[in-house]
Amino acid sequence: MTSLTRQQKSIVFGSWLGWSLDGYDLVLMLLVIPLISTLFFPAEDPTFSLLTTFAAYIITLIMRPFGGAFFGNFGDKHGRKKAMIITIMGFSAATFATGLLPTWQMVGVLAPILLIGLRFMQGFFAGGEWGSGAVITMETVPKEKRGILSGFLQSGFNFGFVLASVVFFGAVSLFPEEQFVDIGWRVMFFTGIIPGIVALFVRFKMNESEVWLKKQESKKTEKAPLKKLLSNKDGRKKFIFSLILMTGLMYAYYTSIGFYPTFLQNYVEVEQFQVSMLMIVATTTSLFGQIFTGYLSQKIGRKKTISIFAIAAIIVAIPAFFGLYYSETVFERIAYTIILIMVATTGFGPIPAFLSERFPTEVRNSASGFIYNGGLIFGSWAPLIAVTMISKGVELIPIFLGINVIIGSVIILIGAKINPETRDVDITK
Repeated sequence: MTSLTRQQKSIVFGSWLGWSLDGYDLVLMLLVIPLISTLFFPAEDPTFSLLTTFAAYIITLIMRPFGGAFFGNFGDKHGRKKAMIITIMGFSAATFATGLLPTWQMVGVLAPILLIGLRFMQGFFAGGEWGSGAVITMETVPKEKRGILSGFLQSGFNFGFVLASVVFFGAVSLFPEEQFVDIGWRVMFFTGIIPGIVALFVRFKMNESEVWLKKQESKKTEKAPLKKLLSNKDGRKKFIFSLILMTGLMYAYYTSIGFYPTFLQNYVEVEQFQVSMLMIVATTTSLFGQIFTGYLSQKIGRKKTISIFAIAAIIVAIPAFFGLYYSETVFERIAYTIILIMVATTGFGPIPAFLSERFPTEVRNSASGFIYNGGLIFGSWAPLIAVTMISKGVELIPIFLGINVIIGSVIILIGAKINPETRDVDITK
């Protein structure tokens, strides 16, 4: 980043911070899902409680495409910067407010209703965050830097994951088990307001995308960008083909790292303290892995990079889950964690660049935001599918989870095959 101007660095950092907060909230929920299932969805059947809690979590993910479409249209019409300011305020407030929620014991059925309402809000604003941050960054940085900065930008989610894992590690250390149930998990959500305030300050200071400003000055911005994109055959083709790729990436991601803490706590029966440590390992692996794949995509192309890691995931998914399930030492679990997460989650690195390069400026924010989050419409169901599958036979847990990753990876390969290479596309026009 040393060759970037001060304003370019401000835009990259502002986008990265917002994605970090998004990742922070997502992982906080994943880390406390077993606890949330008892606090907000009490039931005699623990599997049913877990399923209903994952359903509440999935609501957040399902709302993201709607937020992506709404704020993508807003960003294409009124500017990327304005959209980013609104979204960071919205989902920072939702993260903080989660820590204030009353439990089932306090207000009964109102507790899950309030939780679901906040997850709706969280998903809507977070969905608008990705597209604006991706396109303003890719439109601003030099062409030869798009790959590495794409990976760096996408790693913001994982930095949020690492930060959440560290906070979780600290919370379970500071608060004994009963205190964690009463107040510890709330404190974790309260801390989400800090990166939100920092990101908001940075965004007020940064400039609007010059590429978008040129379109606005020449009166070439679209009043209905998504409608414009989908109204012609070529636009629909680009949209659907890109969406297939994103669906595969999301499915593999959420059946691996998305289900990982629940897998460790509920099925491998690892203590909370070790779960938090292994999550730090997993999210750090994904963070550096995505930076690497972003860099690699600038050398060998976006398609080839994504395909290589999808093939690797198909080969090692089942053996890695077997290793995790039957490991007896923390060092074995660390090794298998690194292998699994590296192949199953790092294909995201080139995606901010790929989606920005795939669409013209006047519809770029709308298309990128909706497609990225649209991958969650099917991909986000991976944890629920995993819970349903493994409830049928405990001895088949590693095979079922490995098959889930393979399903996502096969969809990735199909998506990579039908989409063109975009590395050399000029996005300033």
